[in-house]
Amino acid sequence: MSAKKSLSQINVIKFTKFIKPIKHISCNKFLMLIIAFLGFGGAWYWQPLTNMSRISPLAHATGVTQALTLTGHLGTVSVVAYSPDGMTIASASSDKTIKLWDVVTGKLRDTLVGHTQEINTIAFSPNGKILASGSLDGTVKLWDASIGKQVRTLTGHAASVQSVAFSPDGAILASGGWDQNVKVWDVTKGILIRTINGNCDVINSLAITVLPKEFSLSKRGHEAIIATATQFDSKIKIWDLKTGQRVQTLAGHDDSAVTALAISPDGKTLASSGWDKTVRLWNLENNEEIRTLKGHTDRVWSVAFSPDGKTLASGSWDKTIKLWNVQKGKAINTFIGHSNRIWSVAFSPDSKNLASSSFDNTIKVWHLEL
Repeated sequence: MSAKKSLSQINVIKFTKFIKPIKHISCNKFLMLIIAFLGFGGAWYWQPLTNMSRISPLAHATGVTQALTLTGHLGTVSVVAYSPDGMTIASASSDKTIKLWDVVTGKLRDTLVGHTQEINTIAFSPNGKILASGSLDGTVKLWDASIGKQVRTLTGHAASVQSVAFSPDGAILASGGWDQNVKVWDVTKGILIRTINGNCDVINSLAITVLPKEFSLSKRGHEAIIATATQFDSKIKIWDLKTGQRVQTLAGHDDSAVTALAISPDGKTLASSGWDKTVRLWNLENNEEIRTLKGHTDRVWSVAFSPDGKTLASGSWDKTIKLWNVQKGKAINTFIGHSNRIWSVAFSPDSKNLASSSFDNTIKVWHLEL
């Protein structure tokens, strides 16, 4: 058998694996087939590594120290998250596991097993008691973060779950993904409250916040919102959390996918990243773009605000992490250490450390002198 024929057969196998869980989706089937060919959102597809120049394992930046490298996952680490008390880092991977790490020692505390496919997203509840996860298997799982025990499984999505987010009070969980729907769940009861299905586009990321009372949307009765980032229309859509009504659409990214969203701690600013290699900042009071942050040389896949709201971090497929001054919109620092594409970045609760995850199967923890 020739190498070319072998590779072709492999791609057919992977494509079949993708379309099986979404064969019942009727809304825009052509869109779903495109996603299958792109291999978007999963880490199981065949993909050549790019720009494999040798990279030092240490940070190349002033005021940044690589404190820990956490190894143990057997596949791409799709996302990392700090617990609210700052003592635990959670990571999720294409190896179908979630791992909980001790922040001080870097030792593995627990491995959570339950999903049957790759895990794309995780989020801690605001009080740190619950960890939510979403997977290619189409389910959302809730875990007792203190003991690593599965609490319940939330079913209803017809395809891969790409993003989960808690409301600020922890009572509500929202999830979104390939089936183009946002589902809003009651965390305590584990029941579906509503489905928001007006996207007609794949949801890459979502974020929830309570708006300041003086904002125009608040005055119109929209106190809490869900922001969704979509794959093909380059737009960010804003929804009322209580009613599911779409109240605003933000457009600005130039090249298809909006990959990630983050909302500042004061609820006033939205950050987004995209395939167009940019990070954009949006004013949620008037829903206008504040500025575009340029500097990455490949797709930007993750953004995160520091808890003090002063700094924004972005992680890119160019293997770099950038720190930005939010007020000035200027790059503070650029540092490297991962040997491949960066999928996720997360600040510690004290804003002094940053965790990152990569296609190289590792998590790195960086000490920041900001």
